[in-house]
This record gives sequence, C-alpha cells and structure tokens, in this order.
Amino acid sequence: MAAMLSARHAPRVRARSWTRLVLVSLLSGCATYHPLPLPRAASLAPGLDQLALDIPAVPGVPAGRIDIGRPLPVAEIGLLAILNDPDLRAQYGKRRLAEATAHQAALLPNPAVTINWEALLGGPGIQPDWAVSMTEDITSLITYHRRVLAARAASEQVRASELWAQWQVAQRARLLALDLYWGERSIALSERERMLIEADVTAVRDAVASGTLDNTALAPLLSAAATLDQSLVALRSTRASDWEELDALLGLVPEVRFAIAAPPEDLSPPPDVQGLIGSLPERRPDLLALELGYRSADEALRAAILGQFPALALGPIWEQDTTNIRSIGPTGTFDVPLFNRNQGQIAQARATRLMLREQFAARLDAAVGEARGLVSLVRRTRADVARARAAAVAAEQLARSARAAYEEGSLDARAATDFETAALERDLETAALERTLAEARADLTVVLGIGLPRTTLIVADGTERTP
Repeated sequence: MAAMLSARHAPRVRARSWTRLVLVSLLSGCATYHPLPLPRAASLAPGLDQLALDIPAVPGVPAGRIDIGRPLPVAEIGLLAILNDPDLRAQYGKRRLAEATAHQAALLPNPAVTINWEALLGGPGIQPDWAVSMTEDITSLITYHRRVLAARAASEQVRASELWAQWQVAQRARLLALDLYWGERSIALSERERMLIEADVTAVRDAVASGTLDNTALAPLLSAAATLDQSLVALRSTRASDWEELDALLGLVPEVRFAIAAPPEDLSPPPDVQGLIGSLPERRPDLLALELGYRSADEALRAAILGQFPALALGPIWEQDTTNIRSIGPTGTFDVPLFNRNQGQIAQARATRLMLREQFAARLDAAVGEARGLVSLVRRTRADVARARAAAVAAEQLARSARAAYEEGSLDARAATDFETAALERDLETAALERTLAEARADLTVVLGIGLPRTTLIVADGTERTP
C-alpha cells in the first residue's frame, strides 16, 4: 500500500522539484542591489610614497614601477598624473556606462506573450474560450546586427576619448614640471643677479658718502634692483601656483614638494617626422575617437534605413473555442507605413554622420598644421639655444677676466660687477630659450601621438588598432 502511495505521489514530487529548480535558476539570474556609499573624506596623498606607482603593461612595453627615491624625470611625472589624477579616476565611470550600453544593445528582444480567456455565459458551448500567442519583434532582429556594431563603436569611442584625456593630463603635468624646473633655475640666477646689484648699490653708497660720486649714480642701480625684485616676486608666485596645480594633478596635498630631474639634452625632432604626421589618424586617440564616432553613426544610419520597413511581429498562436475545438497557427501584427517610414531617424543619422565626418576632417587638418608648426618651432629654437649658449659662454669668460682684473687692481668693482651681471643676463636668456624648447618638444610628442601610454582599441569592423 505504501509503495502504491509513493508511486502515486512521485510525479507530484518531481513536478515540485522541477518547479523549485526553475525558480532558483530564474532568481539566480536576477540582479541584486548593493549599496555604494559616498566618501566623506578627501583621499589626497600626503607624500609620493602613498601614490599609485605601478605602471601597467601596455602593448610592446612591460610593466614597471616609478622610483621615487631619486629626482623624477619629466616623463615619469606625466605617468604619475595618469595613475593618480582624481578627475581621470572619474572617467572610469563613463567607460563602464558605455560598456553597459553596448551590452544592452547586444541583448535580443524578449518575445511577447498574449493570453486571452473568455468565460462562457450561455449558448451551446461547453467550456470557456481561450487563446495564447507568442510573438517576436522581427524588425528589431533585422536591425540587430547594425545596432550592436554602432553601440560597440560608441563604447570604443569612449575608451579612445578617455585615453586622450589621459594624454592631456600627462602633458599638463609634464609642462608644469618643466616650468618648475626652469623656474627654479631662473629664480636662482635672478637671486645671484640681485646680490650683485646689491653689492653695486653698497659700493656706490660708500662712494657717495666719501664724496667720490653723487646720488645720480645710485638711481639706475636702485631702478634695476626694483625691477629685479618684481621679477622675483612674479617667479616665486608662479612657482607656488605651479606646485599647487601639479600636486592636484597627482592627487597630493598642496604642500608636497619633490625634486625634478633635468630634461634630456637631445631635444631634436623625431627622425621620421613626415611619416609620423602621415600616420596621425592611426595613432592619435582624439582622431581615433572621432573615427569611431563616425563609424557608430554610419552603423546607426544603416540601422535606420533597415528600420524604415513596417514594424512586424510574428509568432504562433494556440486557441480553443467554447466547443472544445483546438487550433494552432501563425499570428502577426505590422504597421501600415502611411505617414511614418522612419524618415526622421534616417535624416538625423545622415546629419550626425556628416557632422562627425566634418569634425574629423577639421581635427586632422588642425593636428597636421600644429605638428608642422611645432617641428619648425623646435628646429628654430634649437638654433637659438645654440647661439644663446655660445653667447653665455663668452659672457662668462669676460666676467671671469673682469673679476681677475679687479683682483689685480686694474678694474674697479663696479665694472667687474657689470660684467658678471651681463653674464647672468645671458644665462637667464639661455634658460628661457631652453624652457621654450623643452615645452615645444613635449607638445610635439603629444601632437605626433608618441611618447605616452598606448592602449588597444577594437574598432567596429573587429580589427585592433594601437595608437
């Protein structure tokens, strides 16, 4: 008897087990909520040792770590800004949003189920009437491939724009580091010049007190001292603001200071400048972003053209009438395109594609023109630096000779100081030109798309490209 009851209830037990399994499977695929509280305190680092220092591997370059136990080269300061800039960390959310949008576009549309049930109120029927149909949006399936390609290209456009933003932050950090390095040198030279002028002022005042000179000899020296004091105030103020901005880019508290290494001596343009200029569309992240945006718009236009056909939904239907007659067959619904044939979407897609094409052409023209201008500036400034260095060496030799003549008693102190001041002025001029050259060379690397971290971008046709 027990065996008979067990056999009778076995199908119910199996049905319940299958029901539980289906419910568990459905629930396990559902998203759940997890809180993400806002930070209540700043996360600025108190020192370089608290920053992210590990450089991730990029195509062709292994992973590494920035050594903060020595003066930091300008290029590594740019990498530190990429790794630690707070604004760049916020860019990660845009990438995640673009990836989520592409994921959503890749999902197939769900079928729609319709259930009709009508109670029998009278007549010859013997049971209620019911019908069940399940339809699928065929138009969405027709445009599916193009919409997915458009979403993927748009997602990669965000990645390329993020990379370009990283390059801009790195470049700003490098320029600030160059300004600080050459600013320190200018301040040191100006302070030496100020000491020499102060020595001249003291000597002239002694001469005025002894009756050898009158007060008219003191006026030009005091005017030069005042001008130099103003210059020093401006240089120190610029230094303070540059440090504050650089600390902000690195995610540091504003009081952090560190040593900056001297820029490299060889600041000549890259050897294959024309080849680099010709290949800008394949390497510059901003140009790649515009190209990916254009491809996304092109795929969106293709999808809009496919979407001009009437909206169509097809599927099977099961029915049973009040006389217990059962049937099955196809069902479908479609729009009658009397007024709306997707003309507006097609026009918008065409206009968007044209706009992005023009933006790409304008950006390419600007990039090529800027690159050629910077190459010319680097070459011209290198020649100016060479002449300024030669003049500084000659002025320094004259200053040493004048100092030797003063020590021998054949030249007065005022004249010897004038020679030394002239030599310092030449050094300041050389430092200013070297600063201009270093900044122009740093700008050229960004414009040509070289010397900064790269990433692999997957464009709409499935190929990979490394800027």
